Amino acid sequence: MTAFERIKELAKKRGYSLTKLNDEAGLGTNSIYHWRTKTPSTASLKKVADVLGVSVDYLLGNTDEMHSNKKDDKKVADLKEIMKEFEVVQFDGKTIPEEDLPVIERIIKGLIDDQY
Repeated sequence: MTAFERIKELAKKRGYSLTKLNDEAGLGTNSIYHWRTKTPSTASLKKVADVLGVSVDYLLGNTDEMHSNKKDDKKVADLKEIMKEFEVVQFDGKTIPEEDLPVIERIIKGLIDDQY
């Protein structure tokens, strides 16, 4: 199955005509239709994949997993680094006083130490 065929099939399942999908992805007029005979750019495929909620690899047929691994990755933020990096740290829109940050750090360390 070509990328064009896969896109056409998935667009139909998602309730998009190729014209509407093309517009939602912000591509030039009838760009997707040209993919029947031409290879789409990676940037254009990414835009279509984003609209359809799948990975570019899925559209290319490189995987049968519809969702990008990237979306499954968990974002990691080290709170200690955040507290060092930013001049003002807030929680729920309220600024945490600078003198309270070491206390918070000790509490978190205690919680972590208790787990191990």
